[in-house]
Amino acid sequence: MGKEKTHEKKDMHSKYFSLELHKSNKVTRIFELVFGIVCLGVALVWLILNFSSLESNFSLWATIIFLSGFGYFQVISGLGRSEKFIEISDSSIKIKRNMLLPYRELRSDEIEKIEILPLNVIFYLKSGKSLFLRFGATYTDTIDPVKKGIKAFCSSNNIDVRIKIEEI
Repeated sequence: MGKEKTHEKKDMHSKYFSLELHKSNKVTRIFELVFGIVCLGVALVWLILNFSSLESNFSLWATIIFLSGFGYFQVISGLGRSEKFIEISDSSIKIKRNMLLPYRELRSDEIEKIEILPLNVIFYLKSGKSLFLRFGATYTDTIDPVKKGIKAFCSSNNIDVRIKIEEI
């Protein structure tokens, strides 16, 4: 965690910060993908072979749902779609806080202000909603680069940024 990648995309400079515990290598991701496909295949075969007894057998439903859910998770993990990250570009911030849900893109014109706390960042939107990004205390090496990137984003887009220090 804490690896920073810089991407150049059509006159736009963006910084990518992984919020993951560890980065999977290619071999691990291939095994995750294959295992996920196998789980989904077994769930489908189990469903076809036992289609007539689905109405009366709860454990059969539970098995199919578990295998399908686990297979889905393994496939998206193997494809690299489950990685949590924050990507800061010139005009937007992309945040993926949950491994199963898609990322959320916040354009600079949507953001009213940003509060930076020691282990959290709170994005206040002009719609009245707020979005929390929690870092946690485990990976402190990525917190400072993300905070610096957010401060630079705020200064270049004229967004109010407040830095709060909480004492424990």
